[in-house]
Amino acid sequence: MESKFFTFFMEFMIKDWFASIPITICSILTVAVVIERYLYYQKNRRDVSAFIHQLQRELERGQLQAAQATCSRLGGVVGEVAEEGVRLMAEQKEDFSKAFDITVGLVTRKLEKNLAILGTIGATCPFIGLFGTVVGVVFTLDQLGVGGGGTPVVVTGVAKALIATGYGLVVAIMAVIFNNTYTNTVKRFDDDFLLLKLLFLSFVGTEQARASR
Repeated sequence: MESKFFTFFMEFMIKDWFASIPITICSILTVAVVIERYLYYQKNRRDVSAFIHQLQRELERGQLQAAQATCSRLGGVVGEVAEEGVRLMAEQKEDFSKAFDITVGLVTRKLEKNLAILGTIGATCPFIGLFGTVVGVVFTLDQLGVGGGGTPVVVTGVAKALIATGYGLVVAIMAVIFNNTYTNTVKRFDDDFLLLKLLFLSFVGTEQARASR
């Protein structure tokens, strides 16, 4: 059974190149994006619990330089956003919220890079496979009409044609799974950014209240 499936698959890859090549390209792109994003997220993953408490204590003491140094030591995109937030607190208290949102937006673009590729592959690959199946069934029926044959010929032809749909579905499922997983990862980063924003806004509001007295 396995050898027959492998034979059908190789026939599909060679004969139905109009479907097999696009799906194979999609599979390569999926693997490349999955690995690249995984390495990027692992590189920037940080535990912000202790960092937030330390940053809060330094801001309460008004030690902005120490706070920036703490952010720099944390590193990653969270440290980058936090360090920029401390700078904005000192220089743009009036428009802090908008300026900080711009910073977060630019970093979020980095986090979401290439995820659209996974989404597109997940949406289109099943249709490419279905197209290959439809063409395969048409060729099978054409051969049946020209040369005759019975049920075994039809069943074998349809089985070979369905390889295309199966291949497309496998690639699409993997793309969708990782796209959803990485989208949730980006959301967790966004939650960290929101926590930082709330922390900064509390101190910006305190400083503005003191200045207005």
